[in-house]
Amino acid sequence: MISGPSGVGKSTICREVVKRLGDQAYLSVSMTTRQKAPTETGGGEYWFVPRDEFERRIAEEKFLEYAEVFGNFYGTPRDKVDQQLAAGKTVILEIDVQGGRQAKAIYPATKMIFILPPSHKELEKRMQDRGREDAASSVSRLNMASSEIAAAWRYYEYMVINSNLEQAINEVIDIIQKENGDQK
Repeated sequence: MISGPSGVGKSTICREVVKRLGDQAYLSVSMTTRQKAPTETGGGEYWFVPRDEFERRIAEEKFLEYAEVFGNFYGTPRDKVDQQLAAGKTVILEIDVQGGRQAKAIYPATKMIFILPPSHKELEKRMQDRGREDAASSVSRLNMASSEIAAAWRYYEYMVINSNLEQAINEVIDIIQKENGDQK
């Protein structure tokens, strides 16, 4: 599992790790009720579904984990993860701290990696550079980042600082290979 505050670069890191690990890894695609951005495609970044469908899936226990964040649901479809694990793949979940704790309860052997920003100021700059949120959303996400980072120190086995993207990607790959027993 890979977590980190909004804007820290976890999506970029996750995609590149899976690309470099090739067929041995699978990046889980979460489901959400949030609106699709113009540049997004269903099944790419997320599976986009209406709220009533998401709630039906909750009732049917079809999620490994789920949470409501900033008024929208996000969740990991359990069947997809189980299929990939059965195929012997390393499954990477890009997930928030709350979801990470839920998934860890179901899969206790899972290793949790938290991506940290080099500083609070740099995280704020990255959020602004993305241009995805208004000022109020940005403040909410920065406040949430502080509590996520505090929780991560308590629950995550690995912390990776993303001050240099290439170095962060390599650190995550090294952790995965070490945990899988194929460290060189």
